[in-house]
Amino acid sequence: QTIARSYIIFVYLSLSLQVKKYLKPFLLSQEKLQEISARLKKNMIQGLGKHTHHKAPVKMLPTFVRATPDGTEKGDFLALDLGGTNFRVLYVRVMEEEQKVLKMDSQICAIPQDIMRGTGEQLFDHIAACLADFLDSQNLKGQTLPLGFTFSFPCEQIEIDKSILIHWTKGFSCSEVEGKDVVKLLRDAIHRRADYDIGSVAMVNDTVGTMMSCGYKDQSCEIGMIIGTGTNACYMEEMKNVKRVEGEDGRMCINTEWGGFGDDGSLEDIQTQFDVVVDKTSINPGIHIFEKMISGMYLGEIVRLLLVKLTEDKLLFKGKTSEALLTPGRFETRFISEIEEQDRGLKNCQNILTELGLKWDSVDVRLVRLVCDTVSIRSAHLCAAALATIVNRIRENRGLDYLKTTVGVDGTVYRKHPNFSDKLQAMVHRLAPNCSITFLVSEDGSGKGAAMVTAVAHLVLLTLNCKLTQDQSM
Repeated sequence: QTIARSYIIFVYLSLSLQVKKYLKPFLLSQEKLQEISARLKKNMIQGLGKHTHHKAPVKMLPTFVRATPDGTEKGDFLALDLGGTNFRVLYVRVMEEEQKVLKMDSQICAIPQDIMRGTGEQLFDHIAACLADFLDSQNLKGQTLPLGFTFSFPCEQIEIDKSILIHWTKGFSCSEVEGKDVVKLLRDAIHRRADYDIGSVAMVNDTVGTMMSCGYKDQSCEIGMIIGTGTNACYMEEMKNVKRVEGEDGRMCINTEWGGFGDDGSLEDIQTQFDVVVDKTSINPGIHIFEKMISGMYLGEIVRLLLVKLTEDKLLFKGKTSEALLTPGRFETRFISEIEEQDRGLKNCQNILTELGLKWDSVDVRLVRLVCDTVSIRSAHLCAAALATIVNRIRENRGLDYLKTTVGVDGTVYRKHPNFSDKLQAMVHRLAPNCSITFLVSEDGSGKGAAMVTAVAHLVLLTLNCKLTQDQSM
């Protein structure tokens, strides 16, 4: 048994040296990550510029969210979350005394295919009808509550309550919506019913919602980050640097859309042959290059392509692939998380390889785990480089020697991968040594977070109205 074990170790070490040659392009030094961070910083400045933003791969979209929660917000709010074939309606209560955001109730409503492809009026009438049913069930129809609207489609935000749909995605093709203000379309649909009304509306990006939902618990939270199916981040930027919006005072939350980093070719030197294939075979070649290197939609496919190449070169599975392994999308990103589990990882790997119709031995299992580990570490390190760019920018903007801040985080890759968060945090501390960063996992950024954006905007509105009344009475 000892001899057999020694032989397995010898074979693994011998093969792993050859496999590591294929994995070497995925290993990014700290110096290379610092270089990538510097490139992103340049792109961010370009995206903020009045005359340069239209050519910037990192769009740096103004959100018109001018403040994070300060703990004084309170009241009842509605939230709508539309981003796919279902949408959610939520009733949320913000409690100042307990510093809590409570989801009182919620309802999921389906959007039939004929409505997804019908007219805009049909879509918004359907949303208004579902909202009416929900208000009825909660006995809220007599109240006029503020509403947070998470609308997860590409939009140009003009104000906190005005957002123009650029184009549909995710299978929607409703006519007469592109180029229109979706808040107005929602209000028009509600007014056509004439049986209830809503108060002020705040349009919310899910990344901003993540920052705001965490910001109520921790007032030093001024960055939101999502690493799930896709990836994005937002942060509080100094108004004087947001050249596309009038005004110099205070701050505004910027939706970076950092998934587009590299769309100008600036990441070609770190793209591997496998990244290039993933991009070329995607539904949007040449777009969202950074996202394709780090997010959950693509990590499994990168690993699959690597395993196919290693098998074809007779370094895995005795050179024999399977129909499943050769099928794009069959190696799911969740497999990476399962394979990298501390205690059950090797056993999980055996089960997954069997499910994929592969004949494996113990050396194959360990080599597959090495491949998964390498791909996920690169993802965490690239994400760390991007986050370090943001925290270093905030520190420099404020002229601080040392910054203490909190990042609100969400997304399945961050939440479910056993090592991702640790690897990301360790590297971001090395890349931003003058920043102390706390990571706080968000609870329902697109629901509770949307309500928090509305609560902050509503509080600002009440304060302004109060000031106007005082000025008029003087």
